[in-house]
Order: sequence, then structure tokens, then C-alpha cells
Amino acid sequence: MVTYWLDLFTGTTWEKFRKAGAQVTGFRERRRRTVEQIAPGDILLCYVTGVMRWVGALEVIGPSTSTERIWSMDDTGPLDFPARLNVKPCIMLDPEYGVPMEDLEGSVTFYRDASDKGGYRGFLRQSPVTFSDPDGPYLYALLKDGKANPTYRKVDPKKLERVPTYKVKKGKGAKIVTVPESEGEDKPVTPGPGHQDDEGKQPSYLHTEIQYHLLKLGSDMGLGVWVASNDRSREFNGTVLGTIPRMVTSLPTQFNAATQRTIELIDILWLQGNSIVAAFEIESTTSVYSGLLRMSDLLALQPNLDIKLYIVAPDDRSERVKKEILRPTFELRAKPLSTICGYLPFSTLMEKVKGIQGLGLAGALSPDFLENMAEYFDAEDGT
Repeated sequence: MVTYWLDLFTGTTWEKFRKAGAQVTGFRERRRRTVEQIAPGDILLCYVTGVMRWVGALEVIGPSTSTERIWSMDDTGPLDFPARLNVKPCIMLDPEYGVPMEDLEGSVTFYRDASDKGGYRGFLRQSPVTFSDPDGPYLYALLKDGKANPTYRKVDPKKLERVPTYKVKKGKGAKIVTVPESEGEDKPVTPGPGHQDDEGKQPSYLHTEIQYHLLKLGSDMGLGVWVASNDRSREFNGTVLGTIPRMVTSLPTQFNAATQRTIELIDILWLQGNSIVAAFEIESTTSVYSGLLRMSDLLALQPNLDIKLYIVAPDDRSERVKKEILRPTFELRAKPLSTICGYLPFSTLMEKVKGIQGLGLAGALSPDFLENMAEYFDAEDGT
């Protein structure tokens, strides 16, 4: 039985893949266990982020031992996308002739209606992942039709390279970083379906809603919880955040004053005894820089601190989070922030939290379960 898998590309990595002969595709090292589950004969369906086009289908031949520098010309760094597969192209389309995501609305499980637009129920967060039946065969049929009956649709050239990257020297090697363009002053995000109450509450309400659910989840897991000192009086559905069970009134005192002040202003903390095990910054405006800066400050003050860091932001801010987290100020650290700070989209987090609450599973969870949900960004983020 053929299994259909998602293979994500940027415009640049799709072009480089094709120029290299389209015989080898690759994934991040942390996805290796999933890659090992892909069998010969399975089909990879290829999606180009940014321009939002489905562009190809690849038949899997088997594991690959290729060490070719397909997506990066840097011979000094680690191999790019090292979890690799040998493949045979079945369908290959230019993005201008690809199948637009909008054509799938109402026909696939990850895009049932307009409310799924942007986040697509978290399906496009990373690859490889399997398609639900019958999404895979349906999309494969659309790609076959697109090959047989090509239709030109213009794409924005700038979006084919979603994240401009730059190589900078660091010690004996080099790092890839981004320098994002300014998007102007912060603009509020209008709460989408599932995040807007009857009165049309604005981002401050959405921010408080996410805080409440993270605090409640941590408390139900048996953890101590902390909310930023300036948010303790906020209220969600009749509950004042500062009154949630297991709320700690003071933080561990082993830190210096600067560290203590930084920690106190982080949106949400989970604690086990006197140890902080997870920190969350919630960004409900277009800017995600301030939250990342607070995380970076914490690590600069306490470089040996071992905690899980998460940025929680709207589903359609994935690209912005990536651009910001790969700034030189974060990426050129001894521990690059991109390797230890994950992105959690609002809809993915809320869907998971509601499922846990509905099944009463919180007490059996370990604090690190969110690692499998979070997205971690690489500069050359391709397949």
C-alpha cells in the first residue's frame, strides 16, 4: 500500500533540488526516525512555502548515502538536510504552473474551510508527515492534471525566497543568519475563528486566553506556574490569572538581580520544585522580536540554564518568527536561539490543550511533550 508524505521546499531549495538532478531529497537530522519509516514506493508530495504551490510528486527508491552539497555550498559545516532519500520524479512543475493551495479548500482535511487558512491545522509545520486518506491520492490526481493541463499563474518572485540569508564568519566556521526588513509599528492581530468571543475581543484578550490555558495546563500537570507579574490581575472567563491553582508567588532565588527581573517578565513559566522547566512568550501582534529578546537575555545572563523555550504566536506568523529568530544577535550565540526556542502556533497549541483537557490526560504528561509539537527553524529551511 502506498503512503503519501509531505515534502516541504522553499522556492530556492526546490530550484536547487531540480538543478542537482532531482534524485535525492533530504530532511533535518531530528526528523531521521520519521524518514526511516518511509518505504520504497511511497510518494512524496512537494509543496513550496511562501508562494503556496504544490509542485511535484516523487517516488521513493530508498535510503540515500549521498553527501552532495545540494542546498549549501559551505564545505566546512555539517551536511545540509542529512536524513536523505533516493527518489524518482513522477511530476515536476515550476511554481508558476503548480497547484495553488486555494484550490484545495473544502476537499482536504487540513483545509476544510476558510477558518483553516493560514495555519492549515498545523499540517505544513514540518516534513515529512503522512497525509490523511484520501488527501494524498486526491492531491496526486490534482498534480497529474496540472502536468497534463498546465495553467500559468504568476507568483511573487520575492516570495520564492522567503527568508534572505547571509553567511557570516564565526571562529573557524560560518553561520547562516537573516536580517529581516522592518514591518513598521506593531499592528494588532484580529482574533480568528475560535479566538474571538461574542464581543469581538482584541489581541489583549487573545493573549490572556493563551496565558490562561498554559497556566491551567501546567497546573493540571502538577507543576508550579508563574505568570508575568504585570499580568496577574488579568481575567479570563471569570478567573483571575493570579488565582489559578499552584500559582507560585515568588521565583527561585539562586539568580542574580538582572536574571530575576528578566524571568519575572516572561509571560508564562512552568516549574518543578525550584527548577524552571519551560518558559513561554506569547506574541499576539506582528512583532515577535521583544519576546525573543527576553529569551536571549535570559540565556545571556544564565548560559548554562537548561529549560525549554517557546514562542507562541498566530499561525500566519511562522515566517516572521523564523526571520526574527535567525537574526545575527540570536544566531551567533554560543547556543543559537533557533536550536533551543521552538515556535508554537496558536491553533496547534489550543487544539492540543483542549484534547488533553477533554481526555483528562494532563496528569500523565511530562513537561517536554511540547517539543514534539513545536517547530524549530534552520536558515536554509528546505525539504
